[in-house]
Amino acid sequence: MGSLFRSETMCLAQLFLQSGTAYECLSALGEKGLVQFRDLNQNVSSFQRKFVGEVKRCEELERILAYLVQEINRAHIPLPEGETSPPAPPLKQVLEMQEQLQKLEVELREVTKNKEKLRKNLLELIEYTHMLRVTKTFVRRTVEFEPTYEEFPPLENDSLLDYSCMQRLGAKLGFVSGLINQGKVEAFEKMLWRVCKGYTIVTYAELEEPLEDPETGEVIKWYVFLISFWGEQIGHKVKKICDCYHCHVYPYPNTAEERREIQEGLSTRIQDLYTVLHKTEDYLRQVLCKAAESVYSRVIQVKKMKAIYHMLNMCSFDVTNKCLIAEVWCPEAELHQLRRALEEGSRESGAALPSFMNTIPTKETPPTLIRTNKFTEGFQNIVDAYGVGSYREVNPALFTIITFPFLFAVMFGDLGHGFVMFLFALLLVLNENHPRLNQSQEIMRMFFNGRYILLLMGLFSVYTGLIYNDCFSKCVNLFGSRWNVSAMYSSSHSPEERRKMVLWNDSVIRHNRVLQLDPSIPGVFQGPYPLGIDPVWNLATNRLTFLNSFKMKMSVILGIIHMTFGVILGIFNHLHFRKKFSIYLVSIPELLFMLCIFGYLIFMIVYKWLVFSAETSRVAPSILIEFINMFLFPASETDGLYPGQEHVQRLLLVVTALSVPVLFLGKPLFLLWLHNGCSCFGVSRSGYTLVRKDSEEEVSLLGSQDIEGGSNQMEDGYREVTCEEFNFGEILMTQVIHSIEYCLGCISNTASYLRLWALSLAHAQLSDVLWTMLMRVGLRVDTTYGVLLLLPMVALFAVLTIFILLLMEGLSAFLHAVRLH
Repeated sequence: MGSLFRSETMCLAQLFLQSGTAYECLSALGEKGLVQFRDLNQNVSSFQRKFVGEVKRCEELERILAYLVQEINRAHIPLPEGETSPPAPPLKQVLEMQEQLQKLEVELREVTKNKEKLRKNLLELIEYTHMLRVTKTFVRRTVEFEPTYEEFPPLENDSLLDYSCMQRLGAKLGFVSGLINQGKVEAFEKMLWRVCKGYTIVTYAELEEPLEDPETGEVIKWYVFLISFWGEQIGHKVKKICDCYHCHVYPYPNTAEERREIQEGLSTRIQDLYTVLHKTEDYLRQVLCKAAESVYSRVIQVKKMKAIYHMLNMCSFDVTNKCLIAEVWCPEAELHQLRRALEEGSRESGAALPSFMNTIPTKETPPTLIRTNKFTEGFQNIVDAYGVGSYREVNPALFTIITFPFLFAVMFGDLGHGFVMFLFALLLVLNENHPRLNQSQEIMRMFFNGRYILLLMGLFSVYTGLIYNDCFSKCVNLFGSRWNVSAMYSSSHSPEERRKMVLWNDSVIRHNRVLQLDPSIPGVFQGPYPLGIDPVWNLATNRLTFLNSFKMKMSVILGIIHMTFGVILGIFNHLHFRKKFSIYLVSIPELLFMLCIFGYLIFMIVYKWLVFSAETSRVAPSILIEFINMFLFPASETDGLYPGQEHVQRLLLVVTALSVPVLFLGKPLFLLWLHNGCSCFGVSRSGYTLVRKDSEEEVSLLGSQDIEGGSNQMEDGYREVTCEEFNFGEILMTQVIHSIEYCLGCISNTASYLRLWALSLAHAQLSDVLWTMLMRVGLRVDTTYGVLLLLPMVALFAVLTIFILLLMEGLSAFLHAVRLH
């Protein structure tokens, strides 16, 4: 709990690593995860560092492994599941592993290339077979018996001598056959007609089954075409058009005998290709299966090796270039583990001289280290999403574990919805070791990573649902209502009571649509409901008015307590950093400003609840009017909540008014007084410089530690003393901005906490609308087929409840809870 309440104490350590043992030492350090390295070569570019060649080698190995994983996934071979994390490979095994991987890559690429070539040839032969089968029906007669056609131009248009030197005389009939994509048929036909001017005859037929494209591997529908043309020039044009439309053109046999021979040869070659392809795929699968056994561990090993060389690039060499010097941040509690890791690395490398370390004093700000487990990690991420706390500050994630799910539940309060969310989160928690959940899609992984947050959110929503007495928009009558209707009848009271009280009789009941229970009449109200809100309010017409009043006041009370608690946490920071003046000059004025205004508002709410009863409720003053009058000083006196209220309110306003100038000017003036060297408890001070840039309040505290903390030692390592002069204007401006933000934030944030009431109201009303429009309709059908209608209604109700009320409303309440924190 100590490390969760406040970040761990860190120290700066200097490591002296022998050149031969540096790799093994860093590997041992990385396995333990103890340290954070500082870059000692910031002025050196990445390409000029010592181990850039080794980093490039690791990147080459990563490329090869990525190719192997891609081929393994393409072959649908399962990778071994598990959370094995092998250490980085020893240096003597790296070259051997690199040679094995390169050899495996070359072999795989060659086998894959041959396989693709065989597959492409097979698909082309299959296409050729289909083309021959279909085009057999296009031309019935053989070409041998066809006469030779002589083409003459029309004599009335052109003379015989001008017809291109009689090129088309004696032209024979030619054929082009092949396959074309279904979507290109129409455009292909138009292009042929326009270019060839009608000197072609095109015949089409659609293939029954789709075939795989040898080029792309996509399965598409094909058309078989046969183009008859006259003349060589037309033939060249036809072939060019076929190339433009990516047609698969195959030679067309001239005779039936040739067709038969080609088909027989094709069937033989196809069978041979199937056999060779099958054996190639078997061999390829064997190679990939063998590679899949170790590829996962090798990927991790290469990543670790690359990380080691990145860290080595951050180290600097000594004068002799035989020793590497590294600077690391390490938790003070883990220094013995750091020494042990260096000893292990030196022992594994077999070095004669061991690597060693020593701690060095520093004035730099150490990094913030907060250890988390699987339960606290989600809450820490919520806090870190706004900002990581400074070194050794109070960590608010510890308190967020309770306040976050509680504020969510205030907005999401429903017993049924909370229980469903709790069951879902419980299912994730019980199956958290299942490998599929860790490797799921992004949205599901988000739910899985926040499973403990969801668990507490659902549990707290069950609690607030009991308080609101709300379960799927219906109330739960656990203890019986404490309101009694029969006590309102005149027949149950004596004649004297009837004359004093407004009671019901038969005439009143007949002539009034709405009746009001009077708790001042004996027997009507029998005390408060044991837990939460009485179920009778679910029947009342003024239910919303009552619940809005209750939830609005509850939101204001919770918000002011939450903000006050945040200011109190700051006091722990001031005490830890020995800045007691900040408690007196900042935290106490902030608390006075908050409590004298909004703390008094809580007092008035609670006081009115306790003092005024049902009998005196009609004369009870409005809290809103009284709160406004506190600032307006009305001329006419009001009754007020209690005697002497006016004097108390004026005193509170005076305290509030006095706290504002202290908040604005107290701290800057105190720091100026210290800087000017004024005496303090008999100890004189002379001029001080700025201790760290990000904390002007530590100006001149370097010498005042013995006054406030009893010691001159600078705990937590004060930051580097800069040459920056004391700037009173900058400190004053910073404090003024902070104070204005706080004072305005007290007002705006108090109003902002009303979202607790608004979202709770929205959730309850959405749930009520869903019940009214679906479940009530299904339940009211009182016929033989009512059950048949009820079943789809229940299914639709469940689906809408999950997607609208649980997911959308839950996400909305989650985001608003994050904003409030």
